[in-house]
Amino acid sequence: MSASLSAASASEDLPTLLVKIFGKDRPGLTAGLFDTLAGFGVDVVDIEQVVTRGRIVLCALVSEPPGAQGGELRATVHGWAESWGLAAEIISGTGDNRPRGTGRSHVTVLGNPLTAESTAAIAARITEAGANIDRVFRLAKYPVTAVEFAVSGVPADILRSALAPRAGEFGVDIAVVAAGLQRRAQRLVVMDVDSTLIQDEVIELFAAHAGCEAEVARVTESAMRGELDFAQSLHARVALLAGLDASVVEKVRAEVRLTPGARTLIRTLKRLGYQVGVVSGGFTQVTDELRERLGLDFAAANTLEIVDGRLTGRVTGEIVDRAGKARLLRRFAEQAGVPLAQTVAIGDGANDLDMLNTAGLGVAFNAKPVVREAAHTSVNVPFLDTVLYLLGITREEVEAADGAVAD
Repeated sequence: MSASLSAASASEDLPTLLVKIFGKDRPGLTAGLFDTLAGFGVDVVDIEQVVTRGRIVLCALVSEPPGAQGGELRATVHGWAESWGLAAEIISGTGDNRPRGTGRSHVTVLGNPLTAESTAAIAARITEAGANIDRVFRLAKYPVTAVEFAVSGVPADILRSALAPRAGEFGVDIAVVAAGLQRRAQRLVVMDVDSTLIQDEVIELFAAHAGCEAEVARVTESAMRGELDFAQSLHARVALLAGLDASVVEKVRAEVRLTPGARTLIRTLKRLGYQVGVVSGGFTQVTDELRERLGLDFAAANTLEIVDGRLTGRVTGEIVDRAGKARLLRRFAEQAGVPLAQTVAIGDGANDLDMLNTAGLGVAFNAKPVVREAAHTSVNVPFLDTVLYLLGITREEVEAADGAVAD
């Protein structure tokens, strides 16, 4: 046996003390506790501190001093805690914390609100799947309550199968991703545009100027439900726009409304070194402007044909349909130098399904039922920046980066 393995095995048998302090938080508590422990020459094995609504729970796992010093340490710590108006608990044992199980995952839960009933149901389901909850902490309190469970014991895909299908039943959104360094690696995020990045359906904005909004909307809805072939429905809808003056493009661009949180999502991802792109069944006449305005790295969409200053009712070039979106995700990933396993796709319609399933993490955003059922996870609140929490990014980190409350 190597010296390092021998030392590790021996450390499991060493006597240790779990020192737990709890009460009203105030500056200097942590330093005060360890100043007190320092007088006994103990080694620090582990530390955990949580502050909730001004109440602190501080746990220190330390080596136990020899002989009578152990009793003296207990008395001294209790006296110090009492002087601060705190309670103390000291428990003897051996070794460190038990090793975490394999198959480690992050389970992110979004609730608006997050109820005790749903939290209990999720925790029970994790246990039923054969996993253990190692740690829980809050990612955000606004615009949704977001908490993350660090879980071990079963592979992420098994845990996802146990939890994701029942998210609606629990009244929350749930995402399960494997733990590891890849979660903090630079990634590529690609999203749909209509009803995802923006609140509108671009072709319906064009149709309003052509006086055929209701007819186009009916065809769009059928296509998004997967009832019509996208390419056929695209040609049918665009044909209704024939004859529109090309000046309508600027009017439509001015009418486009970003989804709440869209700027925050993109700005935060870019500051973290992520690359961000959009793919759309809409039109380059709009996505090119969005790319420039938002600083996107990639953008692809269909192109409306314009001849002699008027829309012809046709599109030109490669059709961006359901299969095309997945193909473009692969293309963007290759150009970005990012493995598909580290890509994130966000969309709402049936024509996004191939892209969502191709990505390492597919997020259904306020999506149709068929999309929610097929995606890795879903978000059902109207704030696009909540996707950040699925990536383990906290609200506090977002606001600190912006120096203000995000949009």
